[in-house]
Amino acid sequence: MKIFMLSILLLSIATLINGGITSKYVRQAQPANEMSLETFPSPAGHNAPEQVHLTQGDHNGRGMIISWVTPLNLDGSDVVTYWIASNGSDIKRRKKKASTSSYKFYDYSSGFLHHATIKNLEYDTKYMYEVGTDKSVRQFSFTTPPKVGPDVPYTFGIIGDLGQTYASNETLYHYMSNPKGQTILFPGDLAYQDNHPNHDQRKWDTWGRFMEPCAAYQPIIYAAGNHEIDFVPNIGERHAFRPYIHRYHNAFKTSGSISPLWYSVRRGPAHIIVLSSYSGYGNRKTTKQRLVNIFLDFVYITLISFLGKYTPQYVWLEQELKNVNREETPWLIVMVHSPWYNSVNYHYMEGESMRVMFESWFVNSKVDLVLAGHVHAYERSERVSNIKYNITNGLSTPVKDPNAPIYITIGDGGNIEGIANSFTDPQPSYSAYRESSFGHALLEIKNKTHAQYTWHRNQDNEPVAADSLMMHNRYFFPKEEIASD
Repeated sequence: MKIFMLSILLLSIATLINGGITSKYVRQAQPANEMSLETFPSPAGHNAPEQVHLTQGDHNGRGMIISWVTPLNLDGSDVVTYWIASNGSDIKRRKKKASTSSYKFYDYSSGFLHHATIKNLEYDTKYMYEVGTDKSVRQFSFTTPPKVGPDVPYTFGIIGDLGQTYASNETLYHYMSNPKGQTILFPGDLAYQDNHPNHDQRKWDTWGRFMEPCAAYQPIIYAAGNHEIDFVPNIGERHAFRPYIHRYHNAFKTSGSISPLWYSVRRGPAHIIVLSSYSGYGNRKTTKQRLVNIFLDFVYITLISFLGKYTPQYVWLEQELKNVNREETPWLIVMVHSPWYNSVNYHYMEGESMRVMFESWFVNSKVDLVLAGHVHAYERSERVSNIKYNITNGLSTPVKDPNAPIYITIGDGGNIEGIANSFTDPQPSYSAYRESSFGHALLEIKNKTHAQYTWHRNQDNEPVAADSLMMHNRYFFPKEEIASD
C-alpha cells in the first residue's frame, strides 16, 4: 500500500514538473502544397490596381497606410480617393497621392508599388476608398479603431507563418468567417517566396492577391520573419529585407524608430511593440538548436549582450518601454518572430539570445503577451521568467512569475514546409498547451482588466476554441489565470 501511495505521489509530482497539456488531437491530413501562380491572376481591366492592403499609418490609430500595385505608372494610378461611408447625399470625397517605387530582384521586375498615408481620420468610423483609374477603379472599405483608452473593447486576430498553401487558404478564410476580428497581428513569415529557386518574387505578387480579400478591409500589423530576409549574395542580392520593405510600409517613424523592422503602434486599449529577431543579434542555427555546453553558452551570450547594447534596436526599445502609458493603453503586447519559449524540437532555443537581452525588461514592464511564429505549430506558455538564469543549459530553468508575459507561438498559419510535430519530451513546466495543427487565434480585449484569448484549429467550426484563456492584465489585475477545458 505504501509503495502504491508513493507511486501516486511521484506520478503527481512528475505531472507538475512536466508542464501542461500536449494535445492528443490528430489533425486531418492537409495538402502542404502551394496554390499555383495561376490560382491568383491579376484583376481584369487596364492597369487595374491589385494586392491592396492596409496597415496603421500613425501611432494612435487616426492614420491608415493604403498600399496597392499597378503594372504601369499612369496618371492617376497613384491616387486614392476616400470618404466617410454614409447614406446621405453630402459626401465629402478626399484624395491622397501615394509615394511610388519599384524594384528589381535578380531576373524579376516589380510592378509599381503605391503607398498612401491618410491622416487625421475620425475614430471608430467606417470609410470607403477607391484606387485605380477609368474603368479599372476598385472600391474597398475599412473601419478606424476607437480612440485610445483603457476600457475600449477591441478584438485582434493573430496569424503567423501563413504562406499560400491550401492549408493557408483554410486558415485565412476560417479567420475571415468570424466577424469579431478587427485587426490582425502577424508575427512574420508571409509569402515563402524564398522556398523557390532564386527567391521567386512572383510569389510576393500571388501572396498579395491571396491576402487582398482580408487585407484590403482591415489593417495588418506585421513583424518581419526569416522568410522576409531575401538575402541571396550568390545571385547578387545583398540587401536584406529589400522586397519586404518595398512592399509593406509601416509608420515606424511615428514611434521614434529609425527602421521599419522595429516600431510600435497604439490601437484602442493596446500598445503593440514590434521587434526584429534578425536585426543586430545573429541567431545561431545548429542542427538541434541546443547549446553545446555552459562555457560556450557563456561566451556566446556575453558577446551578444555586449554587442547588442550598441544596436539601434536595443536603444530604441529601452526608450520605448519607458514611453508606454498603461493608464491609457493597459494592454502591452510584443511581437517577435523567433520564440523565446518553445518546446518543439524545430528551432529549439533560437530566440535565446534575444530572451537573455530583453526578458528582464519585459518582466519589469509587466508585458501581457508576447507573440511569435517561426515554429510551425501552436503553443501557449505559463507566465514564467528565466531572468535569474542568464546562462542556461539545454533544458532551461524558468520559474513561475506573475509579472511575466504569456508567450504564444503561432507559426501555424499554413506555410509550405509542413507542420512541426516533434515535441520535446517530457513537456517542460513552462508549456501550458501545445498542438501540431494549423489555425489562428483571437484576442478579445474586454476592458483594462480582462481579455478573452482563444485559439482555433482549422478543423473545427469557428465557434469552437481548441485552447482558451481569460487573460488578466498584468498592470491592473495581476491575478493568476485558469485555462478553460
